[in-house]
Amino acid sequence: MSPTTTFALIRHGQTDWNAQQRIQGATDIPLNDTGRGQATDAVTALSGYDWDFLVSSPLSRAAETADLIAAGLELAVTRRIPGLVERDYGPAEGLRAGDELEALRFPGGFHGAESEADVAGRGIDSLELLAREHPGARIIIVTHGTLIRLALARALDREVGSIDNAALTLVRHHADGWRLDVLNGELLHPRETAVVRAKTPE
Repeated sequence: MSPTTTFALIRHGQTDWNAQQRIQGATDIPLNDTGRGQATDAVTALSGYDWDFLVSSPLSRAAETADLIAAGLELAVTRRIPGLVERDYGPAEGLRAGDELEALRFPGGFHGAESEADVAGRGIDSLELLAREHPGARIIIVTHGTLIRLALARALDREVGSIDNAALTLVRHHADGWRLDVLNGELLHPRETAVVRAKTPE
């Protein structure tokens, strides 16, 4: 029986652009004080499990969130993984809802932005690489909301809603596929728990 690798997927804490409802994407915006508090609070939810190490996106809001969680759990952040950066929204970054943003929108995305399929693909690739390199490990991954949402939707073949700042999402990977146990800090009812067989690569 192949080992199961467990991932805690944590969106970074709040930034000023989050609070202002601006599209952030690949722009490197730091945590604000609320975000630092959220990162510290995430330690409580994570302390109910045993973890081996953390990895994060290299963007500063994710890296600092990971460092704060690591300090609280007395663990190491071992890698900053480029494949875990947030979706690049191109010219839409920094914009809020309004005419300027709507002018960039088309069905399924924004002009000049990275496609959802590409984001989901590199997110899944990053998770599967970690599972191959560390079979059976329990890994905390601090990354970004859109990347988590799109990667989970691809892995589970289901719609996934928005991901809250610093909330715990728990997913398990094994040879037969993926299992989602906790989403946005909420333990899923057994009937809602998603188990999907691994797909043959296209």
